[in-house]
Amino acid sequence: MASGRTVDMRSGARSVRVRAPGKINVSLTVGPPREDGYHGIASVFLAVSLYEEVTATETSGDGIGVSVNGEGTLNLPAASIPLDRTNLAVRAAELLAELSPGRTGVHLDITKRVPIAGGMGGGSADAAAALLACNALWGSGFTRDELARIAVDLGADVPFALVGGTAVGLGVGDRLTPAISKTPLHWVLVPSDYGLSTPEVYRTLDRIRDREGIHPDPQPAIDPAILGAMRAGDALGLAPLLHNDLQRASIELAPGLGDILEAGKTAGALAGIVSGSGPTIAFLTQSSGHAAELESLLEAEGLQAMTVHGPAHGARIATESAA
Repeated sequence: MASGRTVDMRSGARSVRVRAPGKINVSLTVGPPREDGYHGIASVFLAVSLYEEVTATETSGDGIGVSVNGEGTLNLPAASIPLDRTNLAVRAAELLAELSPGRTGVHLDITKRVPIAGGMGGGSADAAAALLACNALWGSGFTRDELARIAVDLGADVPFALVGGTAVGLGVGDRLTPAISKTPLHWVLVPSDYGLSTPEVYRTLDRIRDREGIHPDPQPAIDPAILGAMRAGDALGLAPLLHNDLQRASIELAPGLGDILEAGKTAGALAGIVSGSGPTIAFLTQSSGHAAELESLLEAEGLQAMTVHGPAHGARIATESAA
């Protein structure tokens, strides 16, 4: 059972702290609705240097507790995060608990840094971090590949948060193929508090396509030129290739996103894109210095902004200690 209440820590209890990255969808092509209600996608995921942290600590009993705090630049208060089993990190711990005989109770303390409900997979990063932390805490013994297979049941973005780097995602995003991309690309993120619902963004995309007679390919694919530009770390070559089928739907639901994209363009970004279903916008820049300059210009316009780079590593254990 999950609880947001204070829980009793064991005397000398062990704790494990894990960091897991948020992500940007550098490219996202969406197919038509499938019979199961989901949409097939083809996406290039890029893990970026903005990390969630989850500390798992042994507790008395066998319950799963959770607390959340915010740090850094957040678009919504950490208090908006659920403290029950609707929290994806709690569901991750519950799922692993079912596969871990003799496990203890656990309290998950989540530090949020990725924009909340922002299209960057922050909740999925929490789930990935919880899986890795509880696996170590309980001595469950699962390999990272095995954890990634378990993670599929939690959502398409969770396996990628475990793996990190750059990957092509097919199916509903759960069929991951790592892509070579070692040279850093520098971005400026602008979160917002529009609170877009991912299902509603997809429904809006379907309505737009129906209205305009657009018939998407049932087997969406990735433009190889995108992977080539990322492999070379060629920001100028990548800029015109950024693509998100959901972007138009996100802007229709939150027209202010269009104003933010225009502000970034005016301030000198190479290109801008709504990440995933939004509302976070990612602006591509030419270098770390260019990113810092763009961040300052956007903040001068009254926007929240932060610099990140990618690819970043996947979920990793940061510390293991006794409480």
